[in-house]
Amino acid sequence: MGTLSYAGADYEFEDRLLAHLKIAITTKLRLKEGFLLNWQIPTDRGSGRASIWLAPDIPLAFRFGGSRPPELNRLWLDALARSSHGIRGMVVMSEDEARNYVDEAGRSTAP
Repeated sequence: MGTLSYAGADYEFEDRLLAHLKIAITTKLRLKEGFLLNWQIPTDRGSGRASIWLAPDIPLAFRFGGSRPPELNRLWLDALARSSHGIRGMVVMSEDEARNYVDEAGRSTAP
């Protein structure tokens, strides 16, 4: 498990997911874009949903439990980036959910 530390709070995510979030989040913040980050809280941690507003001027850190960086999936990165432009903000999703998200987005824009 890894940790996203933001504005004095820590949020745990699986390392591979966190690696993808790191790229998607820093890409937006580099462009000076603030946005919401939304995710489901697993039942083993109390269940529910969480949202945080990410802004370029607030310190952010990523800490990984594993020693080796995981291989990145471009489709997953694309899905995270695309979701950030919606009214809900960036939605944390699994790799499988990312595939479905991109497939659905492709079908909705097809003529």
